Amino acid sequence: MSEKKKFTIEYEIKSSPRILYGFLNEPNGLTQWFADDVNIKDQVYTFTWDGEQQKAKLLLQKENKLVRFKWVDDEPQYFFEMEILQDELTNDVALAITDFAAEDAISERKLIWNNQVEYLISVLGA
Repeated sequence: MSEKKKFTIEYEIKSSPRILYGFLNEPNGLTQWFADDVNIKDQVYTFTWDGEQQKAKLLLQKENKLVRFKWVDDEPQYFFEMEILQDELTNDVALAITDFAAEDAISERKLIWNNQVEYLISVLGA
């Protein structure tokens, strides 16, 4: 298996961190933009896309700040994280996505995130 590289993308989002956070860690929030269906049991989230399931363990969460998941079938050093950043001066809110992908798949993975986050922004009406 080829080594994966870490990458981060940042999106400006016109929303409060509190509202945004609900879309990052609650099943009904996540189903509105991230997956077709989401279930949680014992900190393990089951995401469904087009009838196919993938499970991710919630590694870390900080209220209104951050969620970090690890795909159950992935190697331990890899994770994906959604972090809410707020500028102290302007109060502008951004969503930083950190993920890992094989080098030749990074641009494709970024495209997928771009599409997902576009959905999120439209759902937020931001």
